[in-house]
Amino acid sequence: MTYVGIHTQQVQNNMKSLLLLILFPCIILAMVYAFLAFINMQEVPDGYQSSHMQFDAMATNEAFLMALPFVVGIVGIWFIVSYFANASMVRHATGARPLERRENPRVYNIVENLTMTCGMPMPKINVIDDPQLNAFASGIDEKSYTVTVTTGICNRLNDDELAGVIGHELTHIRNRDTRLLIVSIIFVGIMSTVLSLVIRMMWNTFVFGGGGRRRDSKNGGASVIVVMLVAIILAAVGYFFTLLTRFAISRKREYMADAGGAELCGNPLALASALRKISGDPGLGGVDREDVAQLFIVRPQAFKSEFTNMMSNLFSTHPPIEKRIAYLEQF
Repeated sequence: MTYVGIHTQQVQNNMKSLLLLILFPCIILAMVYAFLAFINMQEVPDGYQSSHMQFDAMATNEAFLMALPFVVGIVGIWFIVSYFANASMVRHATGARPLERRENPRVYNIVENLTMTCGMPMPKINVIDDPQLNAFASGIDEKSYTVTVTTGICNRLNDDELAGVIGHELTHIRNRDTRLLIVSIIFVGIMSTVLSLVIRMMWNTFVFGGGGRRRDSKNGGASVIVVMLVAIILAAVGYFFTLLTRFAISRKREYMADAGGAELCGNPLALASALRKISGDPGLGGVDREDVAQLFIVRPQAFKSEFTNMMSNLFSTHPPIEKRIAYLEQF
């Protein structure tokens, strides 16, 4: 597979990041407006003992304008904090720790040689104490760019294979793939949290009864439940649409990182061999966040149930490992 210009890929990923930044608030606001439209439906008589529900646009618009600053403010603050705290978020999710040079000078030498070859600044290096094999890159800028490897991948790959894997991760950093992935992770995480909160509120409503003054009213209690059900449906729809943003993260990104890694290490077959070994025993299966798993060079077995296999065909950001190996063997 021919490697595409690094500058072109950087521009494309920066544009995708900007698109996600615009699209996500639109999804949130659309869900809020739909919810307000539902609770502002009015019963209008249309004949003898009959009526129908009618959308009250004026009341909905007024309520939306009142809610707008709060929604934008909360989501904006949430996103900014998560965006700049992404490094600690990823470390916490994966159990990574900084790798000292004296602990593994071999890994440091490989990273230094590859960064000098491509003329990029030296990223941070983290390690995860896992005897299995995996690696990933993360970060949003030169201060936070990090290459993370497991102890297993360091011990079980030879120098050429390890150079191919690290070259792959460095290419993700050069292409700005990591920034795009962090934006996607934050967006999906926010909607997942909102959905969880709404479901919890619904559960509390069932357990403790309807809220406020209408608690003693059967119709009022039923109305609260209906409103909560609508909120859950809308939150689920919003979560689904944020999952669709993963389509913006093309599977071509992994092929390009493979090609870039092969170019950096100068040995495509070594990277193909490394991918084959990693796919046979991928680590980081203890990570229970599918969004963070997007970062890994190979998806852990923990995410490969029948259901997730079906869903991965729709939303996966990684192409099949067999195809990636076949491309590398064609170089």
